[in-house]
Amino acid sequence: MNVADSLESTRASDGQTDWWRGAVIYQIYPRSFQDSNGDGIGDLLGIAQRLPHVASLGVDAIWISPFFTSPMKDFGYDVSDYCDVDPMFGSLADFDILISTAHRLGLKVFIDLVLSHTSDEHPWFKLSRTSRDNDKANWYVWADPKPDGTPPNNWLSIFGGSAWQWDGTRMQYYMHNFLTEQPDLNFHEPAVQEALLNIARFWLGRGVDGFRLDTINFYVHDKHLRDNPPLDPALRNPITAPAVNPYTWQDHLYDKTQPENLLFLRKLRALMNEYNAAAVGEVGEDQRGLEVLGEYTGGDDMIHMSYAFELLSDKMPTAPYIAEVFHKVEAVAAQGWACWAFSNHDVPRHISRWHLTDAGARCFNTLMMCLRGSCCLYQGEELALPEADVAFEDLQDPYGKRFWPAFKGRDGCRTPMVWEPSNQNGGFSAGHPWLPVSHEHLNRAVSTLEQDPSTILHHYRRAIAFRHAHRALLKGTQTRVEARGNVLCFVREHEGETIFCAFNLSGDPGLLDVPEGQWHQIGIELGSAGPAPDGRLHLGPWQPALLMRAAE
Repeated sequence: MNVADSLESTRASDGQTDWWRGAVIYQIYPRSFQDSNGDGIGDLLGIAQRLPHVASLGVDAIWISPFFTSPMKDFGYDVSDYCDVDPMFGSLADFDILISTAHRLGLKVFIDLVLSHTSDEHPWFKLSRTSRDNDKANWYVWADPKPDGTPPNNWLSIFGGSAWQWDGTRMQYYMHNFLTEQPDLNFHEPAVQEALLNIARFWLGRGVDGFRLDTINFYVHDKHLRDNPPLDPALRNPITAPAVNPYTWQDHLYDKTQPENLLFLRKLRALMNEYNAAAVGEVGEDQRGLEVLGEYTGGDDMIHMSYAFELLSDKMPTAPYIAEVFHKVEAVAAQGWACWAFSNHDVPRHISRWHLTDAGARCFNTLMMCLRGSCCLYQGEELALPEADVAFEDLQDPYGKRFWPAFKGRDGCRTPMVWEPSNQNGGFSAGHPWLPVSHEHLNRAVSTLEQDPSTILHHYRRAIAFRHAHRALLKGTQTRVEARGNVLCFVREHEGETIFCAFNLSGDPGLLDVPEGQWHQIGIELGSAGPAPDGRLHLGPWQPALLMRAAE
């Protein structure tokens, strides 16, 4: 029996329109997953080669970060052709191979759509900047300067400095939320929206099952270009940008998250419904992230699921903090659907960010598999890879170069995946890798961890299988999340299946009363505690307790 056959019964059925609800998605950063041709850069055929490993984890889908044609100023998030593959990653034919391989293994495929902006080398922008009266003149956000020649307002770029760049041909400024080489599209122009929907239709027709929508709340700007007000320093919550970046000093009321955005999202959802496709949006918002998540996912005509940054931040997710997050979800996003993640390509790996032991990493993984919502795992997370230390001379990320050394950028979480320890490149490439392979990672290579059933790699498999074995965890309701000291607890329920979940999120022992009723211990393979003779739960450091209500 092959991997796909063995996992088929645990995965969501293709016939279900809500197959995405409760799904586990594995993010692949293509530059760093597997190099198939020895040029030191990962590619699509390399991904296809390594998909059996991903399928063996039991996940439902993969999310592939951008592989479109790009000058790579922001490593693919600056797109110059939405409907082709950059030669460094391969070709459209290679993408077709990847799709067919993934589907044969029972994996759905999400691709990363970057719709808020393009590269300045995109033909649309090249034409737009030539004059104020060409066919694409209004496709980007252009504005006249103030009488003194300064930018039209105070909006800032996440990558530092003003969000406006002067263009001497049009004698106007254009807006860029990120690099100056990433001009923002003008969603107030109907032709722009139609062009972007056609791009989504192109990839859906090619077989993709869904999209990860980059910076989903950045699409539409305030057409009146009003200044953002300053933010009370006490309210600064540097999640989407580091604290050293004055971007966090503004209340971003006007440069993003505009009400007109909802109209476009409804159009995109209607298109995806034709293909039974799904999308997960990235909400980049420091103060109102969960509110936006609730608004953007709260209904059958909106985006299926989104993630905010509450569990991607530097703040250690103690039991009280997670309870607070879920109380906020209950208040502002009860009708929405979250997609939880601890790590991705934009933040330091959570093993290092939260200073986790191996036991802590296991506990948090089990917790994620029990939470209401869908889940995103980031490549190498199943190996408990720590953040790599990348020397300044090896840095590639322009963000890190701008704010070094207070903020070292995103390269530390983007170093190559380690498959086997026999050479200094960890089996990633036969050539010189685009980022150095961390020596600290080599002893955690896939082939090494495979040999010992007690490693965290096998724990991830068990935890994902546990989630799929219980419909209550995939799609069930969730009671109010409570913190009892360092122990987080809640109940999941679906169609008569009731599961009590408790997690000791600390290095100290925990004690908890068993809820009323008849319960039996489950999740023993995940280290779950059971009721003691005194009828209470005695939790060791970083230990879960998973109990199922006995049938009446």
